[in-house]
Amino acid sequence: MNPLSSKPDRHDGIIAGLLWYGTLVASVVIMTGIVLGALAQMGNTPGLAQTGYALIKFGVVIFVLLPIIRVALMLVMFAHARDYIYTAIAALVLAIIGVGVLLGL
Repeated sequence: MNPLSSKPDRHDGIIAGLLWYGTLVASVVIMTGIVLGALAQMGNTPGLAQTGYALIKFGVVIFVLLPIIRVALMLVMFAHARDYIYTAIAALVLAIIGVGVLLGL
């Protein structure tokens, strides 16, 4: 087996794991927020409703950050592999995202 051919598979597995577990964590956080919000409605406890709403917002933030974290992870992987063209592309994508965030504020 060629050891060079297994590296892309390993990188793909790491990125897939990030997206899979990140989605799972975000979904659980949102589900917990929904459950807390529903319990607050039944028990008439406004503090619990605010906590539930905050958890839902945090879960959405996780979903939004996952693609950005993916690009940052790819930048590190490309830099580690000394693939400078793809490292520069990933850095450019992160810079464009950063400029977009700053202009959006």
